[in-house]
Amino acid sequence: MTRVAKNSRLLTASQRDVHIDLPALDEPERYELREEPKYRFEADRRDFLKTLGGGIVICLVTRVARAQRPGRRGGGGRGGRGGNVPQSIGAWLHLNEAGEVTVCTGKVEIGQNIRTSLTQAVAEELRLPTNRIRLIMADTDLVPYDFGTAGSMTTRMMSPQLRRVAATVRELLLDLAAKELSVDRGTLSVVDGTVSHAASHRSLTFGELAKKGQLTKTISDDAPLTPASRWQVAGTSVAKVDGAAFVTGRHEYASDVRRPGMLFGKVLRPESLHAKLVSVDLAKAQALPGVTVVHDGDFVGVAALSLPAAEQALAAITAKWKAATVVSDARLFDDLKKAEGGGTGSGFGGRSNYSRGKIEQGLKAADHRVQATYTISYIAHVPLEPRAAVAEWSGQKLTVWTGTQMPFRVRSELARAFSIGDESVRVIVPDMGSGYGGKHTGESALEAACLAKAAGKPVKLNWTRQEEFTWAYFRPAGVIEVSAGVKKDGTITAWEFHNYNSGGSAIRPLYEIAHQRVAYHPSDAPLRQGSYRALAATANHFARECHIDDLAHAAGIDPLALRLKNLKDERQRAVLEAAARKFGWGPQNKPSAERGFGLACGSEKGSYVATCAEVSINPQNGKVHVERAVTAFECGAIVNPENLRNQCEGALMMGLGGALFEAIRFDDDKIRNPKLSLYRVPRFADLPTIEIVLVDRKDLPSVGAGETPIVAIAPAIGNAIFQATGKRLTSMPMAPRGLPS
Repeated sequence: MTRVAKNSRLLTASQRDVHIDLPALDEPERYELREEPKYRFEADRRDFLKTLGGGIVICLVTRVARAQRPGRRGGGGRGGRGGNVPQSIGAWLHLNEAGEVTVCTGKVEIGQNIRTSLTQAVAEELRLPTNRIRLIMADTDLVPYDFGTAGSMTTRMMSPQLRRVAATVRELLLDLAAKELSVDRGTLSVVDGTVSHAASHRSLTFGELAKKGQLTKTISDDAPLTPASRWQVAGTSVAKVDGAAFVTGRHEYASDVRRPGMLFGKVLRPESLHAKLVSVDLAKAQALPGVTVVHDGDFVGVAALSLPAAEQALAAITAKWKAATVVSDARLFDDLKKAEGGGTGSGFGGRSNYSRGKIEQGLKAADHRVQATYTISYIAHVPLEPRAAVAEWSGQKLTVWTGTQMPFRVRSELARAFSIGDESVRVIVPDMGSGYGGKHTGESALEAACLAKAAGKPVKLNWTRQEEFTWAYFRPAGVIEVSAGVKKDGTITAWEFHNYNSGGSAIRPLYEIAHQRVAYHPSDAPLRQGSYRALAATANHFARECHIDDLAHAAGIDPLALRLKNLKDERQRAVLEAAARKFGWGPQNKPSAERGFGLACGSEKGSYVATCAEVSINPQNGKVHVERAVTAFECGAIVNPENLRNQCEGALMMGLGGALFEAIRFDDDKIRNPKLSLYRVPRFADLPTIEIVLVDRKDLPSVGAGETPIVAIAPAIGNAIFQATGKRLTSMPMAPRGLPS
């Protein structure tokens, strides 16, 4: 049977500007907010006790956790459609009569191993081993509202929230046991799922206490949390939860989900980036057996019994397109500056536009003045798992399994697209194959849902690698202009820094500079752009830390010494000194035309990093190889040392790709390198010797570590190349085909 659906009001959503209420430390990047869903087609929360059975439930009743706050205004920001946070009930933890603990969170496991670290947070406060705790993550029918997994805020905000939840349970269990045993609760202890009274040798298990009735309690701010200095489970290298399933391949990603009677979908893509559909002939595709064809505005898709059948149906469609515009990377950076003032980031303000003192006065006081322009290319996310979704309708209820960092936002996108209520949409996110800022939106979910609605059956839609390269959004390109002055003694007297388009994250220097001006200038960009690991912090650190080295060179001062002279932030100084000490920074590292040494440091999202790099340069072809990288990192109290080490190592390799060779190439309104054979990512041969120094500050709150470790590797490499060759490379990537001759 062939089906065709037409004219179901497919619209393009307008862009909205959403303000997120966060402290200055976590000022959001505009690109996390600006990408809207591409398509628009024209209950009450499930009872938690009914789902999981009797026992103790801990709910958030009168107060909304900061980590869960949506945007102030409605629309397609992080908070979804107006962010209807359920304040009447939002169950976080269930303790059943068998003593099993189930914890709910809207956070998503994307490869950063937060399933393990959040389990540790709960285990620490409940005095339980981690294997006694089960997390339900990112299922919008089961978990409390959450703005999304972004901004390195899971550890900083969700982990303390779950610790409070677990501590509230622990205190409730102590109250119940004291009443049941008729003893002073101060004489009780909680160990391994049991509340014990040592004096009488009596005890009650968590399960026995849970049988006392279906109890609901509000999360308490008064429940005492275990200080980091006394952690027994948190602070240790607990093995990855469900790690064996990942290693053996048993774990299912969104791309692995199968449903009974499921069809396979494909979408007709435009012939160029900004082309509009003029006409389409569906007759041949409609004539194929078992094929559903959907045409709705610019959306054309098919669903069939198998993927080859869907591909055959798609190939049978004839379409004519009209190019709306032509874009090319030949004049990208000139165009970004000319387009200043456009985009949705105007009025960003805050930390991204800052002025102190008088630049002219600072430059006049300088013995040396250095100016430079840095450029940052578009790069792709290249996730291990391209976008994927399975959509299934049951009457007016839509369920979608998809890989996204923002399940509640995607739920609202789907509800708006099909003109149904949020309560009629369920989004389930299996632990997914990476993305790191690249999966905030729900394109594949919308496409699969449209096809499933027309077909009357579940539909799976997996993007190909080429679709991922072409139709996902990119890390923003940018132009950064820096002008600075330094005295002979190494004192930085003036600092002027202008970022065009790439973003405002980490734009202000930590260095003590009397006269400074920093500004972010949004642009009308030629390509779709959005969040990326560390956002614009990578670009801003690259320009800043390379320029700091140039100031040191102008003044004839060691780059480490100049940084320490101008740094008063003790946390930044500590990681810089730790990295330099481990690396062995000093006169013994003698540069040559074929070898150089560089360092860089920085801070973002409340954590601090410093990286030293040793590079070699092939004299025949100019190819650059990073021989050794040492990173010191501090993010407060460390929750899981081995996982943190893994995060730092992964960030270094990801940053190395953008530093040396990753770049999206485009002309004639087409992406010219939309496959891994044409787009260079780091390979095993690029792997340097990596050494990680973890600075554990148990006196400070834990903050996220998924982003900041990436920011220092590119400038450290750039500074090492400069030391060896005397050539300052001011564009990322610096050496896509070797050093310029």
